[in-house]
Amino acid sequence: MEINKYAEAKWNGSVKEGKGEISLESGAMKNQPYGFQTRFEDKTGTNPEELVASAHASCFSMALSKIFDESGYASKEIEAKSTVTLTKKDGGFEISKIHLDVKVLAPEATTEEIEKFANQAKEGCPISKLFNAPISMKLK
Repeated sequence: MEINKYAEAKWNGSVKEGKGEISLESGAMKNQPYGFQTRFEDKTGTNPEELVASAHASCFSMALSKIFDESGYASKEIEAKSTVTLTKKDGGFEISKIHLDVKVLAPEATTEEIEKFANQAKEGCPISKLFNAPISMKLK
């Protein structure tokens, strides 16, 4: 099975003064502005790192839910926050690390089982597999 999803980005102008718009296939985000200011100066709009972080947090949550389902335990709630760190290096930028802050409510599972499942999800979710950076995690 193969599933294709897409997002579109348009850009006009130079890197510092230019502006772009991002749209998602689903329509959940349409013509969302992004640019140098939204990436480096906290202006309103989005940026690539924020979008990667949202993809990672949502992918991780779904993967962890699947692991709970397959184990026979119920997870009542999973909250995941993914923080993507962009670092200047060698005249350019790279994603140098990713950190997950995770809260899990699964009353039937032990702390050890929850930790095991969360680590499996961290390593196994498709978005985690894209990164060439270490992924740390804090679990509650």
